[in-house]
Amino acid sequence: MNSENEKPAVILLSGGLDSATVLAMATNQGYRCHALSVNYGQRHHSELLAAERVASAMSAELKTIQLDLRAFGGSALTADIDVPEEEGEGIPVTYVPARNTIMLSLALAWAEVLGAGDIFIGVNAVDYSGYPDCRPEFINAYEEMANLATKAGVEGTRLTIHTPLLDLSKADIIRQGLELGVDYALTVSCYQADDEGRACGVCDSCRIRASGFEAAAISDPTRYQ
Repeated sequence: MNSENEKPAVILLSGGLDSATVLAMATNQGYRCHALSVNYGQRHHSELLAAERVASAMSAELKTIQLDLRAFGGSALTADIDVPEEEGEGIPVTYVPARNTIMLSLALAWAEVLGAGDIFIGVNAVDYSGYPDCRPEFINAYEEMANLATKAGVEGTRLTIHTPLLDLSKADIIRQGLELGVDYALTVSCYQADDEGRACGVCDSCRIRASGFEAAAISDPTRYQ
């Protein structure tokens, strides 16, 4: 398909396993993909480098926004709070206040400029850490708000937020990604990966990723510290 005839879409790309899979899905569906990565002061800075690798591998345009959420803190990813290495109860301290609301808003702004009616985000409500902004109720409410708050929505160009991973297990996400040619060795999932992208192997994100590959009976290419 000629890229000039493809529909534009904005894909939030963190550099992790899920967002890489979503980018592959959107590309496979024929969208002209504009990937958006956010440097929000996260301690796992190597995920930004992973996003660059993933976008390059899939021939997607990548825009990286600088937005330092360390000014607010309140999360183990943006403040001097230890990343938990054991499973706990309730919403973990790795939850970043309003992160998906902020990132969707940035994606929404870019989508309006691009004339794109589609935004893709890799939220999951099955194998995840229990973050409130990964639930379908949040996505549905945000989509409704976006169509009320934008020039495009008011003029009749409805925006759709796509969540293709929402009801999939991590194993199913991995299987679908591999079918689409995703190289998971390019991705970084760890909340406290070092500057070379090597994972700790004990944080919540590492455990979920490892269990997903194990359930899928596929070798995990993650490099560990």
